[in-house]
Amino acid sequence: MKTKTNQTLRLILLLLLTCHISSVLSWKKDEFRNCDQTPFCKRARSHKPGSCSLFATDVTISDGNVIAKLISKPKPESGSESEAEPEPKKPLILTLSVYQNGIVRLKIDETEPKNKTRFEVPDVVVSEFSNHKLWLQKLSTETLDGDSSPSSVVYLSEGYEAVIRHDPFEVYVRESGSGDRVVSLNSHGLFDFEQLREKKEGEEWEEKFRSHTDSRPYGPQSISFDVSFYGADFVYGIPEHATSLALKPTRGPGVEEAEPYRLFNLDVFEYIHDSPFGLYGSIPFMVSHGKSRGSSGFFWLNAAEMQIDVLGSGWDAESGILLPSKQGRVDTFWMAEAGVVDVFFFIGPKPKDVLQQYTSVTGTSAMPQLFSTAYHQCRWNYRDEEDVEHVDSKFDEFDIPYDVLWLDIEHTVGKKYFTWDSVLFPHPEEMQRKLYAKGRHMVTIVDPHIKREDSFFLHKEATEKGYYVKDASGNDFDGWCWPGSSSYPDTLNPEIRSWWADKFSYQSYVGSTPSLYIWNDMNEPSVFNGPEVTMPRDALHLGGVEHRELHNAYGYYFHMATSEGLLKRGDGKDRPFVLSRALFAGSQRYGAIWTGDNTADWDHLRVSIPMVLTLGLTGMSFSGADIGGFFGNPEPELLVRWYQVGAFYPFFRGHAHHDTKRREPWLFGERNTQLIRDAIHVRYALLPYFYTLFREANTTGVPVLRPLWMEFPSDKATFSNDEAFMVGNSLLVQGIYTEGAKHTSVYLPGKESWYDLRTGTVYKGGVTHKLEVTEESIPAFQRAGTILTRRDRFRRSSTQMTNDPYTLVIALNSSQAAEGELYIDDGSSFNFLKGGYIHKRFIFANGKLTSVDVAPASSGNVRYSPDVVIERIILLGHTSGSKNALIEPSNQKVDIELGPLWVQRARSPAAVTIRKPNVRVTDDWTVKIL
Repeated sequence: MKTKTNQTLRLILLLLLTCHISSVLSWKKDEFRNCDQTPFCKRARSHKPGSCSLFATDVTISDGNVIAKLISKPKPESGSESEAEPEPKKPLILTLSVYQNGIVRLKIDETEPKNKTRFEVPDVVVSEFSNHKLWLQKLSTETLDGDSSPSSVVYLSEGYEAVIRHDPFEVYVRESGSGDRVVSLNSHGLFDFEQLREKKEGEEWEEKFRSHTDSRPYGPQSISFDVSFYGADFVYGIPEHATSLALKPTRGPGVEEAEPYRLFNLDVFEYIHDSPFGLYGSIPFMVSHGKSRGSSGFFWLNAAEMQIDVLGSGWDAESGILLPSKQGRVDTFWMAEAGVVDVFFFIGPKPKDVLQQYTSVTGTSAMPQLFSTAYHQCRWNYRDEEDVEHVDSKFDEFDIPYDVLWLDIEHTVGKKYFTWDSVLFPHPEEMQRKLYAKGRHMVTIVDPHIKREDSFFLHKEATEKGYYVKDASGNDFDGWCWPGSSSYPDTLNPEIRSWWADKFSYQSYVGSTPSLYIWNDMNEPSVFNGPEVTMPRDALHLGGVEHRELHNAYGYYFHMATSEGLLKRGDGKDRPFVLSRALFAGSQRYGAIWTGDNTADWDHLRVSIPMVLTLGLTGMSFSGADIGGFFGNPEPELLVRWYQVGAFYPFFRGHAHHDTKRREPWLFGERNTQLIRDAIHVRYALLPYFYTLFREANTTGVPVLRPLWMEFPSDKATFSNDEAFMVGNSLLVQGIYTEGAKHTSVYLPGKESWYDLRTGTVYKGGVTHKLEVTEESIPAFQRAGTILTRRDRFRRSSTQMTNDPYTLVIALNSSQAAEGELYIDDGSSFNFLKGGYIHKRFIFANGKLTSVDVAPASSGNVRYSPDVVIERIILLGHTSGSKNALIEPSNQKVDIELGPLWVQRARSPAAVTIRKPNVRVTDDWTVKIL
């Protein structure tokens, strides 16, 4: 009987997995809810402007914050859809806090919630943020034009104030001199807060979607409100969606797309491009930008499902609400299923200011290991140790560098993570050591679903300790994923995160070595037989928190726990590398992410650019898309073009589905191999520049990849351009996104010139250039006035380049001047936090190149002193015919001559070159053109 039962279970599992895999052949829209099928979204969207009846009262200063009560007036019939509330609403409590650098935090919650406490998302706001609080001492009042009651005003920062308008209730930030608004909440009176309450006799709270029923034991608890950005031309952010960088209106006159932007982490196979549908991650942070004022930002710390409308011009034509007409603005409408109002206003006014303000709340990107910024080779799956060895040797045979080889789920025993299939991978430690002997690393996959098998040590321990997420009845949640019947650790619980972290020790993860790192997939979480392929909303976490309240942060906590595991494994000395598919605000502190299961077509190549740019704009700098597309078989031209643009992604990985043909770089003929090799070589040459940019992201929050408007904030032609992007402040890159392209148009912003990265050809700034397309490369330009650092000797891996000399490429502007920086550390440890790094600024002016130390004198007691020199200095746009230069303080004279712009490239154009100055990067020096 037991055998027959097991056979039945295996058959059910096979059918479920078959359905899941076959469904990747086409995205099934009806498997996922739209707004009309999502009651809280449908209710919120039915609200009319001015329907909010709240007013603020008892406004005081307490404990350095502004405190107020929000009271409801008797509400006339509004015509809105709502779930009947039998008793009057109780007052809400408002807390407004002010922080350094122009940040306002606004919290609104219930004073006496029924049955439970509303969930506030923990462990996202960094602990040091509280140190930046400004303790408010004084509250002033003024009566705004047309109001019958006063408004409360508090100081925010020099030139800015926060205003609480009492009646009608509204909160906004304004410039203190002009009174011009920056960001406001509830200017259109759409604020609504469904309070927790007792269930009315005969009332139906359950929600059904397809075959699933959500018990909703606490009833309706959604929150919605409008947010307006003043002086804005466009809004950006709120990933993750496969859509344009500048967010398109979702409601208003002439708007065809009726769906809001959805934030609900889901396992979406072969997602469609140009859609507001939510994907694997959610960051509820929006950035605005416009020519008249600059940038501002708004962040809602809430991990429940969220839907956000961008409201088109004229959406409120019949509302009767008058807002300042001299300021252009973009209106948005935010809706969440649960949680509290915990929002942050960021005043900017520069684009980089907004990023610095936001990452002061959620943290900056972790400093990655150097190897992880190089090229990664992945496939579902490399079959066995022989396959791994073969792939590794082929990279060497074809002179293609790479740093990391990845193993997907098939390397395990029956999809049980932390195990190795003893037939396919009998000697995992030896396999990893062989790779590491060449400076290479390995990554294995560890997903959150744990196979429910009594003999599996991980399941046995989690069950005994009660560490799994519970279902609505209080039993261990049992869902289906790759191993079949699976349960999921409740990583909201810090104790369980610590337990999970311990599993990465070398004693626990048998077969792992110090050169092995981790990949977290399926952590949305993916549940094949769950509603919308995820966990039911009424599943239970620590303290009775419902899954609906923290869904978007589940993968974040799992990513956090895994990163902590690698930290523990290395006794806190080794920087972790963990790739995650799911993400939330703060994920940047724990590793990299990628854009998920994309497809081998030109549209997905094209949409990868705004997707990666948007992630960078919301703090998640270390991201990229699967080169070539995960699904399908790319034609050689598409694959080459993807490598050429992907070489500039912050995270650079080739990956493919197991049903696709093998697509290692040498399998497409000699010419295509050469083109892919050249693209990868460009990345390796630019690794010093990329690593310097990762350090900038780590210290300031400014991303590695940037929209053009971040560097050219006054140039309207850049505001909606998402074909091109900036790598740092020095490089502009634009992909080729169409098959068989012969020409392409590239807009080069600014007044200064640009130099073709490959040829050194000069192009005028501020105009659009029609360029001939060649197969060798995509359009890439160095900005005049910048200095690039390169390493021009190609090795098997980045680790083997550690002692190689540097090349400086100086792109002179119209004043014959340029600047650039170089950051170096040991590439792996945390010694950089103790002063163990080199940070130099190179300044060329008045015919002299100067190297100065940027690192503060008191940065720590650890020193890093590599014996590395600069062997070539290339001068682009240099007008002098000088033949010599003088190096000080060594008083050494060196030659200036024509040399190749790229030494490793055949037929490279010539450029003015200072050969073998051999100045040490650790020293301060000058090189003067004679």
